[in-house]
Amino acid sequence: QVQLVESGGGLVQAGGSLRLSCAASGRTFNNYVMAWFRQAPGKEREFVAAIRWSGGGPNYADSVKGRFTMSRDNPKNTVYLQMDSLRSEDTAIYYCATKSGRSDISPSLYDYWGQGTQVTVSS
Repeated sequence: QVQLVESGGGLVQAGGSLRLSCAASGRTFNNYVMAWFRQAPGKEREFVAAIRWSGGGPNYADSVKGRFTMSRDNPKNTVYLQMDSLRSEDTAIYYCATKSGRSDISPSLYDYWGQGTQVTVSS
């Protein structure tokens, strides 16, 4: 059974930083992609970033490029999202998700989800 467990959310002032973690377990993820999504109140879930376990660099939503950095630690089966220069519009619940195959920005294509972690940016 695949499990994804996020951690690292919290309250931060605008311009500050947070690092989210997502620990994955339950199978071998060699051909899988890991992604971060977020959902603000009253809005749809949106793609933030994704990276393949097997190699290659991450891809990002335009809204976070240059501010967020996604990375992976394969031996630990953990991915990270370093969030810098945070803005009030980054306030949301952040979810990690995984699927086999290529990266996609549509949340409906992902098979497994974590429980989410709240990020609140105060202005």
